[in-house]
Amino acid sequence: MTSDQIFQLFAYLLPSIVTGAIAFYFFRMHTNNEEGRRRYLLHKDSQKDTLPVRLQAYERMALFLERISIPSLVVRVAPNSNDKAAYENLLIKSIETEFDHNLSQQIYMTDECWNIIKAAKSATIQMIRKAAMSNTDTADKLREDILNDTMEKTSPSATALSFVKREIGDLW
Repeated sequence: MTSDQIFQLFAYLLPSIVTGAIAFYFFRMHTNNEEGRRRYLLHKDSQKDTLPVRLQAYERMALFLERISIPSLVVRVAPNSNDKAAYENLLIKSIETEFDHNLSQQIYMTDECWNIIKAAKSATIQMIRKAAMSNTDTADKLREDILNDTMEKTSPSATALSFVKREIGDLW
């Protein structure tokens, strides 16, 4: 083969190679676009089914946080006797029971949100225990001390609730 023939062969092959490369590029772009569209449609359909369940989980956790807020808890859970330790245990048991009742909601929330809710529960229990260590004699006095200690502070449940609200806003 002479160089003229090689050049002619190359001149004939070049347009077909360029056309083939462009066709391959557009075909690959089209298949990627279709795959993305299918994923979007699947996500949209699953979102339609899961969003109400997730919102219900956040709603239940908001209710939990409201129920364990110190003022609400102390008003709702009255002491059975004058025993300070028994009242402390009753309050903590009430929080734990509420938490156990809503334990399954964690699968619908982010790990960060769930950890903040658990931290709020632990901090509330810690506040009750701290107030119980004071020199109070009766359950009613303990109740009063718990309320007084938390009046000037932001409650852990209020902080967690604001985080839950922010996370729900991100769902939209």
